[in-house]
Amino acid sequence: MTDDPLYDPDCRRCARLAGFLRAVRVRHPEYWARPVPSFGCARPRILILGLAPGLHGANRTGRPFTGDHAGILLYRTLHEAGLASRAVSLTRDDGLRLRNSRIVNAVKCVPPQNKPTGAEIRSCNRFLRAELEQLTQVRVVLALGRIAHEAFVQARGLKKSGFPFGHGREHALAEGRTLIDSYHCSRYNTSTGRLTESMFRSVVARAVALANG
Repeated sequence: MTDDPLYDPDCRRCARLAGFLRAVRVRHPEYWARPVPSFGCARPRILILGLAPGLHGANRTGRPFTGDHAGILLYRTLHEAGLASRAVSLTRDDGLRLRNSRIVNAVKCVPPQNKPTGAEIRSCNRFLRAELEQLTQVRVVLALGRIAHEAFVQARGLKKSGFPFGHGREHALAEGRTLIDSYHCSRYNTSTGRLTESMFRSVVARAVALANG
C-alpha cells in the first residue's frame, strides 16, 4: 500500500535503471527494488525534494531516506522541527508519520553508483511535474542538492539561469511560494563538514517559518 496516487510500481521507462533493479532483485530478493513512492502528508505545506533512492536505503525499505545514512540527519531534524512523529526512520511500517510535509525524489528508481543520467532525470521529471500540480497547498519546496534543485526548476518550466543553486538560498516563486536550497544530507557532505547539523537545522527551520508565515 502507498499514499502516493501517482505511483507506478511497474514503470520501466529507463532501460538502464530497470535492468539495474532486476539485478538487485536477484542479489537481494528481500529488497523493495522497485520505484520508490513519495511519502508524507497528502496536503503538505512543505515539500522536501531529494535526489534518488539509495541502494541499501530507500531501495531496500521502499520509503524515501529510510535505512540509509542521509535519512539519519533528515528525520532527526524533521522531528526536532515538529514535522515528523519520530526521530528515526527504520522501515515502511515503523509507524513514523510526517506532519505538514512530504518527501519526493527527483528520480524514483535507484541508479548505479547513485548517479542518474540526465536522460533519466528528464524521464522521471514527468512524475515530479504531475505531483507538483496536485500539491496545491505547498508553500515551500526544500531542495536537497543541486540535482534536486534543477529537477524542480525543470518541472516548473522555469529558466535555469534565473534560479542558481546555493545552500540557504531562497527563490521567490509564483503565488507566494518559495524554493529553498540545501546541500544534500549525504554521508559525504556531513563527513567533510560541507553540511553541518547546525546548517541543516537552520535551513529546515527557515522552511517551517516560511510555510507558517
